[in-house]
Amino acid sequence: MSAPEMPVPVVLGPAGEHALGVPEGRSASPLPRRVLAQARFDVRSMLRNGEQLLLTIVLPLLVLIGLSKSSVIDLGTGARIDLATPGVLALALVSTSFTGQAIGTGFDRRAGLLRLLGTTPLGRSGLVAGRVLAILLVEVLQVVVLGGAGLALGWNPVPGGVLPAVVTGVLGTAAFVSLGLLLAGTLRAEAVLAAANLIWVLLLAGGGVVLAAHRLGAAGTVVELLPSAALGDALRASLGHGQWPWGDLAVLAVWAVAGTAATARWFRWT
Repeated sequence: MSAPEMPVPVVLGPAGEHALGVPEGRSASPLPRRVLAQARFDVRSMLRNGEQLLLTIVLPLLVLIGLSKSSVIDLGTGARIDLATPGVLALALVSTSFTGQAIGTGFDRRAGLLRLLGTTPLGRSGLVAGRVLAILLVEVLQVVVLGGAGLALGWNPVPGGVLPAVVTGVLGTAAFVSLGLLLAGTLRAEAVLAAANLIWVLLLAGGGVVLAAHRLGAAGTVVELLPSAALGDALRASLGHGQWPWGDLAVLAVWAVAGTAATARWFRWT
């Protein structure tokens, strides 16, 4: 994914008020309304950006079709589409919550937009909340599109696995958003662009996302500790067998807590 075109998410009035903040002569809107406005803007930005759509929808869809129709990669025993779809859903979540978020935040930070938004009534916490909400909304769209494609190709998920899959998705999103923000807040924008894309490719190839960690040979014991493998394996266990993957959920929780703590400590807004 290349550097995104720089949007202008702020509109300043004659007195310098932010569009999400305080109109002249009026009090600030309630925080939930400001957060929702920021989330709506972020969702529109992601859906209007062709490169974001390529990363979050098109590439995972191509991976899903390729894995379901080709037998070059051994996914294990069972119907290929049943094995491929949970992994592709995990890949899509990583694309949105980590790669796209890291790149977008990195370039917003370089342009000074994060610092500017942080000084408005939205505030830093409101900005983060709005972006997280936007990511969750886009992920719902990804699940609908990719899950629908999987069903059309013959995917047969276990209904009892929906709840553990939702919990897995939330924990996985928390872990990868925190890691994406850590990357975006500590490196220069160009370095974030290169690192985020490289990490995405490495996770796809050997991070246990679309191919179960135990199928990676000796490296599998290490890969199982990565959030990518925990996310992929947990979705395969829940949607494929209706199980609660407690071990994988614990790995995701640890990464989420550690990533959040590291981001709070080292993230630089400017």
